[in-house]
Amino acid sequence: MAWDEWEQIKAEVTDRHADQMRLSQLASAGESGGTTPDLCSSPAKKAAAVKAIDKDLELGVERGGKHADESVNAAVKEFGARDGYGWDTSSALKKAHETWGKQVKMLLGRLASEKEALSRTGIDFQRNELDIAARMRRQSRIDSC
Repeated sequence: MAWDEWEQIKAEVTDRHADQMRLSQLASAGESGGTTPDLCSSPAKKAAAVKAIDKDLELGVERGGKHADESVNAAVKEFGARDGYGWDTSSALKKAHETWGKQVKMLLGRLASEKEALSRTGIDFQRNELDIAARMRRQSRIDSC
């Protein structure tokens, strides 16, 4: 792969994922409506984050994993033993690829759990508020007067 081609691929990936990178940044004053940035988010922003994870991140990781599988398997085969002798590179590539495959699976699992957490946050907040209200009603001394 030529250096120019590598630089082009890096630029394309950077452009494609620029929106996803902004998900992890603090909202600016204009986006949150206040005069200073805050950590508040709306259901629409959470839904957009879930959609980005679902449509872009997970699919990108899966596509990258398949591409890497094909490339590494071809390299392992090329460096492998043909007449009883082979390169150590073949077994090292195979071992490194197995480790990388485990990391990809862990990343996909993490993305799935983040997606689920974003989806259920509103429900969790509502349950928490109802629980606090119920406990406060039980402990209120005003009601007993």
